[in-house]
Amino acid sequence: MTHKSKIAAALGVTVLVVGLILFGSSACKKAAEKTGAPGKGAEAAAPGQQGTILVEGVNDVGGTVKSALGKYFYISQLPGFDIVANGPVDGGDATALLGKDVKMKVVFNRETPSLLVAQGIDVQEGPAQVKTVFSKADATIPEDYFTQKNRNDYPELKITGLNKSADWEGKGKSKVYGKLIPGPGGQGNDISIQDASGKEIAKVVVDKITEFANYDVKKLRLFDTFWFYLNIKDSVDMKLRAKNKEVFHADVVFAGLY
Repeated sequence: MTHKSKIAAALGVTVLVVGLILFGSSACKKAAEKTGAPGKGAEAAAPGQQGTILVEGVNDVGGTVKSALGKYFYISQLPGFDIVANGPVDGGDATALLGKDVKMKVVFNRETPSLLVAQGIDVQEGPAQVKTVFSKADATIPEDYFTQKNRNDYPELKITGLNKSADWEGKGKSKVYGKLIPGPGGQGNDISIQDASGKEIAKVVVDKITEFANYDVKKLRLFDTFWFYLNIKDSVDMKLRAKNKEVFHADVVFAGLY
């Protein structure tokens, strides 16, 4: 898939999500008018699976787990939402839920509108058999969760040359469009940054990648190149840059198509 195609795909997803939000808000407003319900619920509502409106506080949802890593996972019936289980899931982590049908109690908070915090998870193990695999009355937002609001703090970084340290030093937070590859000798990971013709111009040494960022990378498995949001650290020694094209160290906090 070309860079332009990926941008088009990302814009298409954005338009779809906006449309869903407008539809959900409209549906909730009509429901409130019909039942005489107070406005707070309508203002806090978000679109969920077909026939479901998520309101501020605890909601009952269900579906099939399509991807999971560590404490994060998502279900196909709630596109656009990530779910977090802050604690052991069936003796392990959320990967134990992959491919399973689940029913959950989750907390929706409009301050983090794309994240649902699980308070109870039941797995359907048979026609009449349900197993509780997670129960925790905790709505804490994990420290590594990256919100939509955070994106504005990470402007695009343009690297003009291996020796142009001023391009990145002192920037602090930035995003680069690249590909995650093994580091020299297979040690660790680098982010390969390429120009418009596909020629590699530099690499970023990944010192750390948060669990949420790793979860994002897994969800983007159909793409080989996307945006990495970085906390920039020390520059690589000048003598080593020409050898490996590595220019600076960074921690990855998020990955996405835009």
